[in-house]
Amino acid sequence: MIIELDFNSDEALYIQLRNQIILGIATTRLKEGDALPSVRQLAETIGINMHTVNKAYTVLKQEGYVKVDRRKGAVIAVDIDKMRAMEDMKKELRVLLARGSCKNISREEVHALIDEIYEDYGGLE
Repeated sequence: MIIELDFNSDEALYIQLRNQIILGIATTRLKEGDALPSVRQLAETIGINMHTVNKAYTVLKQEGYVKVDRRKGAVIAVDIDKMRAMEDMKKELRVLLARGSCKNISREEVHALIDEIYEDYGGLE
């Protein structure tokens, strides 16, 4: 698993790590049942504090992307609660689309962006 963090970014490292893991799931580099490195291993590999990795794993667990297995540690386990995911996405999209509307971005341009991004995830429909 390749993790790329920007230590100069204003975005918190645990959020960057969380996002990298979510992108790994979306692009199928990480699959259901795959074990993530231990907190200690990942912290040492990418050169960050163990508490930062632990916080990212905790957030991923709360959001339904991983579960904690006593033998394997953190394991990819995508939440099947689609309705909750759709509501969360709707809230986030509402603001993003309002911002785009303020910048005169058309519906067609938004749809093209969505299609382009979904292509990165294997053309999910």
